[in-house]
This record gives sequence, structure tokens and C-alpha cells, in this order.
Amino acid sequence: MSKTWEMPDGIYTALVTPFKNEQIDRRAWARLVTRQVSAGVAGLVPVGCTGEAAVLSREEREWLVRSCVDIAADRCAVVAGAGTNATAATVTATQDVKEWGADAAMLITPYYNKPQQRGLLAHYRTVAREVDIPIVLYNVPGRTACNLLPETAAALACEPNIVALKEASGDLDQVEQAIAECDLKVFSGDDGLNFPIFGMGGRGAVSVVSNLLPGSLVRLWQAWQRGDINQAWPMARALDPIVKACFVETNPAPVKELLALAGLCGREPRLPLVPVCEKSIAYLLQFYESVLADLMTRDQAEKKA
Repeated sequence: MSKTWEMPDGIYTALVTPFKNEQIDRRAWARLVTRQVSAGVAGLVPVGCTGEAAVLSREEREWLVRSCVDIAADRCAVVAGAGTNATAATVTATQDVKEWGADAAMLITPYYNKPQQRGLLAHYRTVAREVDIPIVLYNVPGRTACNLLPETAAALACEPNIVALKEASGDLDQVEQAIAECDLKVFSGDDGLNFPIFGMGGRGAVSVVSNLLPGSLVRLWQAWQRGDINQAWPMARALDPIVKACFVETNPAPVKELLALAGLCGREPRLPLVPVCEKSIAYLLQFYESVLADLMTRDQAEKKA
């Protein structure tokens, strides 16, 4: 069965939402989004987990998605987060992101409820059949206590507007099975596993690290696509310390701290998340000054070249 939309392969950035005095920092948002588009990412993912979607109002989510679409201006895809833990609310949120101009909706598995696999089938089928927009399934058991199994994803692939799967289970056996069995594009949702997932047939990554180094992630993907393993492998391994830094505490607090050190946005998340602790600040500051600042400068310079 043909799909309604072909999700481009490549790097998608799971965008942070910048705050200032508890409000969205609109100037910082425009700066962050423009930087990503200029780096040549395949797509942007606003209002997802990294964007703290669960603590955003509907009005805030609307502004973020609409402005992301406007800044992208068809130069890359916009895949907006729309998943909740209630099917009816997810239908409404998915209708919203369609109205706001997103190319596709990314739907996390329902959290807190812990639905059975039959429940996941019913949940996703209901949304897919009620809202005419391409849908990307998002499996991240570490946040939801719910694991979308490969056989369930394979069954959902029969829906023509379910087009892809973001796999962040952390289980390479499961990811390999999903790629083998599902008529869906599978994207890495775990920066530390991007390279092995590419090797299994993954079609790209939805990345947190690309908030910091979008050009580096794009060049890694391009090297992989060319079949230049001798270049891609060391590029992937060079990103390992950045991955570690970005997840020293709950995402997105560490990546916001690093973006703040780079002067790109403020460090504050929204409650119940708080900024990283003093021990982590010391570690991230040392890491930024000794490693990341130079990498970010080169990332921008190589983009311009």
C-alpha cells in the first residue's frame, strides 16, 4: 500500500523550547530554528519530548509549530509532536498540527496508562483514520513505560498515513527487528546508537545532539549515504562525548545548559524540570570550554565553506 507522504531520509533535530522568565523566548527560538535550517537538516521536530511539550499550552504549541513552518519555508520537513496519553486528546492535537502547517505528526506512545499492544493498535489506528496527516510513531519506553513492539509497528504500517517509526527503545535487537519487519522508515531516536542503527538500515536520526552540532550530524549522515565508512565511523565516535554530556541529567536540561554557554538561548527548563545541578554545571562548563566550543565554531565554519 503506497504511503501518503515520503518522509525524507536524514537528520531531524528534536528542538529545545527556549524560555526566558517562564515565557517562550521568541528571538532565541528563531535563532535556533534558522541555525538548523541553514545547516541543511532534513527536518525539524518542534514540541516533542526535548521541546518539553507536556508543559506547553495549546497557544504556545501553536506559535512554535507555525513559526517553525514559516522559518523552514519548505527547505526542510516539519514533524511536530502531537502525542498525549489520551486517544481523544491525541486526535485533537494531531488535527491542530495539521492546521498549523506541519508536514507530519510525531505521536509518542501513550504514557502513564501502560496500554497493551492491542491498545496501541487501537490508539494509533483511531488517530490515523480520523486525521489525514502523515504520522510518525515514536517509541521511547524510558519515558513512557510502554514499549511499541516491532510486530505492532508492522501491523500499523498497513495504515497508509503511518509512514515512519522513531525508535528510542535502546534495544538494538528490537530496532533491527523493526527495520526488518516493518514497511516503515525507521529512524534512530538515540544519539548514542545512530551509527549502528544506520548500519541496520535506519533512514536517519531524530537527534538531540544536533541542537548543538547540526552540521556535524548532517555530514555524518551524508558520509554514510556515500558509503564512506572510513569517514563516517570516526565522525560518529567523535560525537560520543557530546552524547554523554547531553544526557548527564534528564534531557533537555543538559543540552539547554550547553546552548546557554554558547549564547544561543537561556538555560532554564520549565517545571517540573529544573536546571542541572552544580556538579553537572561544573562538568558541562569544563566540557564546553575544552571541547565543545571549538567543535561548534568549526561546525558553523564548515557549513559556510
